[in-house]
Amino acid sequence: MRFFRQSLTGLFLLALTLGLLAMAGNRIFSAVKEVRDREPFSPPARERVFSVNVLRAEPATVEPVLTAFGEVFSSRTLEIRAVSGGQLVYLADGFEDGGQVQAETVLARVDPMDAQSALDRTRADMLDAEAEMRDAKRAQELSGDDLAAAQEQAALRQKAFERQVDLKERGVGTEAAVETAELAASSARAAVLAKRQALANAAARVDQAATRLARQEIALAEAERALVDTEITAGFSGVLSGVTVIEGRLVSPNEKLAELIDPGSLEVSFRLSTAQYSRLLGNSGALRKAPVEISLDVGGVELISKGRIERDSAAVESGQTGRLVYARIDSPIGLKPGDFVTVNVSEPAVRNVVRLPAPAYGSDGAVLLLDDNNRLESLPVELVRRQGDDVLVRGAGLAGRLVVAERTPLLGAGIGVKPLGDEVEAEDKATPSAGRGGGFGGGDGEMIAIDDEKRAELIKAVESNGMMPANAKERILEMLKQPEVPKSLVDRLERGGRG
Repeated sequence: MRFFRQSLTGLFLLALTLGLLAMAGNRIFSAVKEVRDREPFSPPARERVFSVNVLRAEPATVEPVLTAFGEVFSSRTLEIRAVSGGQLVYLADGFEDGGQVQAETVLARVDPMDAQSALDRTRADMLDAEAEMRDAKRAQELSGDDLAAAQEQAALRQKAFERQVDLKERGVGTEAAVETAELAASSARAAVLAKRQALANAAARVDQAATRLARQEIALAEAERALVDTEITAGFSGVLSGVTVIEGRLVSPNEKLAELIDPGSLEVSFRLSTAQYSRLLGNSGALRKAPVEISLDVGGVELISKGRIERDSAAVESGQTGRLVYARIDSPIGLKPGDFVTVNVSEPAVRNVVRLPAPAYGSDGAVLLLDDNNRLESLPVELVRRQGDDVLVRGAGLAGRLVVAERTPLLGAGIGVKPLGDEVEAEDKATPSAGRGGGFGGGDGEMIAIDDEKRAELIKAVESNGMMPANAKERILEMLKQPEVPKSLVDRLERGGRG
């Protein structure tokens, strides 16, 4: 009986346990179902607002500057070479690298002994040629006198012959006398011919002497020039470069001794693209004499000189493109031939353009503007020039608008932004009561006092809000610590931050 009672008690407890477990499982299932079927609460998503730097588009007349790189060279350079070979017996004191010399200064002298000896021999030969010339002229004069005497003899012989013929015709003379007179006249004529030949030979001798004298004059001039060439002089005032000799060295003819450079006649050559070159052409198609600025950066110190374009290359070199332009440097400051410099060329002025930072111009050929609601809108513009890190653009409706200074892939038309920059600060100072953007704020509304319990509750709600920006959270906490709090802020926090 006792066993039966205990068995019933165990079955009752087992049934009661199973019932309690079933009831607990049912309640758990109902709770899970209720939670699953309940619409989850989520605060309304707020639009993300980006902070952007803006600047105001102000059209103006801008003179673009074209930047290129070039090399400085001297337009007046002279190679100092030895005309004659020999030993250098003299070098000027300033004959060294960087030495400054004046025009017509004797820079070096080759041993002149051989040239002097050759000049003396040539002068002696010149005296012989002059003596020969005088002797030939005297011989010519004597030959002329002999010819005149022979002609007189021939005339007398001819008269004697004619007289004998006349005597014979009158019967006074003889045949033998006539023949003798005739032979004498013939001999006189032959003598005249011989004297003429002698005179011709004398004239030829004079011509030969004149030719010899002319050759000796040429040889004398060459010898004098060879002596002068032993002295090497400066053709103009300048600075010596590349000196390779010392006193006493043997030099060969035409050997290069140094270079003479005029530091006041410097030019710079720089290459431009064809498009850049076309912007420097005048209305007549000729290259404008545009002003240029040549700068050289030396250890952080910039040497700047002014200049002007002079000419351009006549043809495009093989393997090159664009145009090679030359500019003359006016009063070069610290520049030397061979310097690699930056050349800034002033282009003709461009009217009604806006200068913007290069990142403000998008790849789509447009810029982003701010509307009255601080939202972005896209405006297509015309790119006029690129100026280093800036661009010059022109577009309808651009003047006076606020332009985003730097575009990013996150920015586009219709996106709300918070503008930053000097222009915005100036407007805020002018209108301090006008707020920009949304979010939590106190405003100028009604102020109310709250108790400590309510204040602690609101502070806890703000600190636990993970979606609120840190700067806004700090500002609101500071406002909640004040004795009076804006009523609009309390209402908004009680609604869970929903406006």
